[in-house]
Amino acid sequence: MTDCPPRLRGDLSKWLCEINTGVYVGQVSGRVRDALWDRVCKNLQTGRATMVYTTNGEQKMDFRVHNTTWTPVDFDGIKLMRRPLPQGATEALPLKPGFSKAGKRQMAARQAGARARTGECLVWIDLETTGLQPDRDEIIEFGALRLDGDRETEFSCLVRPSGPLPQTVAELTGLTDEMLQEQGVAMEQALKKFLSFIGKDRLIGYNLSFDMVFLRAACQRNGQPMPTNRSVDLLNLARRKVSGVSNFKLTTLAAHFALAQQTSHRALADCRLMREIYIKLNE
Repeated sequence: MTDCPPRLRGDLSKWLCEINTGVYVGQVSGRVRDALWDRVCKNLQTGRATMVYTTNGEQKMDFRVHNTTWTPVDFDGIKLMRRPLPQGATEALPLKPGFSKAGKRQMAARQAGARARTGECLVWIDLETTGLQPDRDEIIEFGALRLDGDRETEFSCLVRPSGPLPQTVAELTGLTDEMLQEQGVAMEQALKKFLSFIGKDRLIGYNLSFDMVFLRAACQRNGQPMPTNRSVDLLNLARRKVSGVSNFKLTTLAAHFALAQQTSHRALADCRLMREIYIKLNE
């Protein structure tokens, strides 16, 4: 981390060892790790932070960033870091004299591929959960919006949780225990339908890493294959492209872009709003 406030350094030192200035190492539970990261994001106003931790994925690790221009991206199930473009650059530089014929062909192929991807099928996803911890909390709603050319299709499904809905979640989403029990389906059934709907197409979400952690945990518990879709996190995109906002909440960006539709903390409605914000960010 950089520019770490003394109080935050004290909090981290209770759990981790500071082996160099701003470098903390330790072994903690997933719950403590998430709580520490939440403190970092809330208290590190101007500084930057990167957290790397072990997972059961193919790379055996995952990472999160805060206030950085380098952003994590999912590439066929592999997490990579994307460097920012040079100042003012928005696309590949033109070919210059002196490149070999092979180099020119490779550059032309990359540019053609970039143009082709603009017409690819995109799927916006959002999940509503009973809490913030994937090892103990549950998904209670799946939402997805698919855009294939001019054709738009939607997916929405409530899930019956194993226990009562926390009051804070009920107030936030407007869902009730009665709604989930009457309209919801079993997790295994909902998960299969959701995975079938998203297929292998590119996923777009807001703070997408949160949704993907819950989705992978649900797949593991229900014996379903882990999704390996390429993805775009609108939160990271907004941090690179938007300035002059007090925070990067979905409601704040909706107001910034003067969008009439506001987030309702319901999965499908938030997918529709994310689609509008995605369009604004790419104008």
